Amino acid sequence: MRLVSYRSQDRWRVGAVLGSAVHDVDHALTGNGRPGLAPATTRELLRRYGDVLDEVDAAVRRAAAELPSARVGEVTDLHLGPPVDDPQKVLCIGLNYDDHVAETGRALPAHPDVFAKFASTLLGPGDEIHCSQVTDNLDFEGELAVVIGRTGRDVEPGAALDLVAGVMVLNDITARDLQYRGTQWLAGKAVDASTPCGPALVTLDEVGDPQNLELETRVNGVRMQRSNTKHMIFPIAYLVSYVSRFLTLSPGDVISTGTPKGIGSKRNPPQWLRPGDVVEVEVERVGTLRNTVR
Repeated sequence: MRLVSYRSQDRWRVGAVLGSAVHDVDHALTGNGRPGLAPATTRELLRRYGDVLDEVDAAVRRAAAELPSARVGEVTDLHLGPPVDDPQKVLCIGLNYDDHVAETGRALPAHPDVFAKFASTLLGPGDEIHCSQVTDNLDFEGELAVVIGRTGRDVEPGAALDLVAGVMVLNDITARDLQYRGTQWLAGKAVDASTPCGPALVTLDEVGDPQNLELETRVNGVRMQRSNTKHMIFPIAYLVSYVSRFLTLSPGDVISTGTPKGIGSKRNPPQWLRPGDVVEVEVERVGTLRNTVR
């Protein structure tokens, strides 16, 4: 199942993509015998149905065949937002590909390097990145992010993927000058409306093994990064388990799993993003995230 957030009457609603069309999940579930229980947002959907997403998928497919009114339009005609527009937590992993660690000149980490963003940083696919007035050192980082579907705390790695609802593409846009003014990275990583994600939250049954996905980042059509998630230093299951040791993971929480080599700041000369640049991050079987810098 591919879940999106789409704009309707000044609020985000959760839809499911079938082919090229989006179907409203609230309408689909209500029309299939669950009046009053259908969620409007992705986070609420995961809170209520995170352990039975296959049933939600079946309900949407029935609605597509039997309830024409559940169809809200072509995915290309809708304004899509972050697949989870209101996560409680947005966590990111730094330095999780050995080639990226090498280009930074650092030592390989002994433990995951975890930092946080805020929900206010998130953008949807197609949204413009309005950061050029904040920094002259705007950088890209193509990543795979996982979205939590079930509450969990102190989870073993072998059971960690059971907490994951699915994955999405994320571009960890960073203001490098702000990032390195101090010892903490927050200022450079938490600029308002700086972090595109999407285009959809894709459930693991469609993705297959999330630890073997090709990832590529392009700027104005030129490849900047290319790798595979199998090259992560700390695998996804380990990351979910590690984070769950010190905080409770909740439905809708986002964990972005790190970027490979090729970021703009480590090129010679550095290649910063400028107004008008088009940045694309593509992850195999997940989708392509495309945003323009303004």
